[in-house]
Amino acid sequence: MGLLSLLRKLKSTPDQELRILLLGLDNAGKTTILKSLASEDVTHITPTQGFNIKSVQSEGLKLNVWDIGGQRKIRPYWRNYFENTDILIYVIDSADKKRFEETGVELAELLAEEKLCGVPLLVFANKQDLLNAAPASELAEGLNLPAILDRAWQIQACSALSGEGLKDGLDWVCKNIERK
Repeated sequence: MGLLSLLRKLKSTPDQELRILLLGLDNAGKTTILKSLASEDVTHITPTQGFNIKSVQSEGLKLNVWDIGGQRKIRPYWRNYFENTDILIYVIDSADKKRFEETGVELAELLAEEKLCGVPLLVFANKQDLLNAAPASELAEGLNLPAILDRAWQIQACSALSGEGLKDGLDWVCKNIERK
């Protein structure tokens, strides 16, 4: 099931516009996930130097996905995109164990932001197709996700290259948008 099919499920409120913020460290796979969800070619992805936006309209529903670069010099600008966010998707490179602490610090700072208060969180534990990838359950514990009580959250194992797990993540997003 592609992105358009999932969007059709959300058409309960005509002309509803949704804003999804896609964040994570550089090289986590944010742009690859965005292109995979939009059924675009994922073989030639370059680092995002600013941001990418994909807007899709389907039967009265407009989904705006903002993919913001994750390089250290760009991260201070993330806060310029927080306002009116309906869902926060945070992407982690599950195979880059050296950066787990750094990604945990960034995620904790995001969750403390006033403008993101109560915004549902989907964590994509990406690159599960790699042999050295940490399982999603291990990442959830390491990031202390079970302690999050002020918002709905979900961690989803995935591979942006193969598309595995992305549909499950989007299903969760749809359910949490419908609750709003």
